[in-house]
Amino acid sequence: MRLIQCDTINDVESGKYSHRYPHGIQMKYAYEDLNSDQFETLIVFLCQHLLGISVQGFSRGPDGGRDAKFVGTAELHPSKASPWIGTIIIQAKHTNGYNRHFSEADFSGGVNSIVGKEIQRIKKLLHSKQLDHYMLFANRRLAGNAESDIRAQISKECGIPEGSIYLCGIEQLEIFLKTFPEVALKANLDPVDSPLIVSSDDLAVVVQALAKYRTALSAVIDTPPVPRIPYERKNELNNMTEAYAKEQRRRYLKDTSQIRIFLAAPENIDLQRLYESVTEEFQLKITSKRKDHQSFDCVMEYLVELLFSRDPILCQLAHKRLTRAVLFYMYWNCDIGELDDA
Repeated sequence: MRLIQCDTINDVESGKYSHRYPHGIQMKYAYEDLNSDQFETLIVFLCQHLLGISVQGFSRGPDGGRDAKFVGTAELHPSKASPWIGTIIIQAKHTNGYNRHFSEADFSGGVNSIVGKEIQRIKKLLHSKQLDHYMLFANRRLAGNAESDIRAQISKECGIPEGSIYLCGIEQLEIFLKTFPEVALKANLDPVDSPLIVSSDDLAVVVQALAKYRTALSAVIDTPPVPRIPYERKNELNNMTEAYAKEQRRRYLKDTSQIRIFLAAPENIDLQRLYESVTEEFQLKITSKRKDHQSFDCVMEYLVELLFSRDPILCQLAHKRLTRAVLFYMYWNCDIGELDDA
């Protein structure tokens, strides 16, 4: 899971998703980097604080849905003075998408949306007397008007009081993780064990601009730049296999001159700075997260798959090959990967 250190309180309050990590370091969690099981585990530990230790983890029901459950008197929710009593059903809905909202059509837009399908499940649970209160957690933003509308919709269609429905988005999750910092630790969201995750936004801007002006660049010199160290030596240092290195060079070497000239153009100084920011992030993440036994073939393919899965611009058919070409340029130009000390 990707974490970013924040240096000031303002960074925290304006950031995406925050968490007070040990030793006073303020961190932000990017929930989209979790998988569904990790997110469900996080919600179970959180609900054990809010409701009680006897919260049962997520298990698949006869209709295929995965619910967590608590039976009894809640410890803290909605308050100590007036806790929920009875059977509380908990749902956790995770998405890998970035900056998603409860109000989007796929989440709350009709009978086939996530909320629409949940309403049908709530009705069945109510009919069999297996639900008194309902909680829905999602790693999406939840605006006040959307919260009111969705809660009213569930209440009206299911016949459950609005006071027995709770919706939680990333803004409230941020507050909970500040209040209960041990929750993330219990859920094993350890930054040291997190996967190699890089952001795709800045690279998408560079690739999109490069694609737009590529026709004008097609007439430039065909001779590619000479790498700072011999290609074979770099491959040896980085454990890139001979077959993979040969295929990369065959496919993308002809693009390196165009990319270099494009980034060096005075009018593209802002894009060059974005490129430098991207390569700095990629190189530091690769250095810190790469396992000793991994070939650089695996690193490159992992980055490609990650970028395509996370960014709608990079995964477009027109940009896929160019994205691979830019990654090869980073490697060929010695912006990523190990170098000789000299």
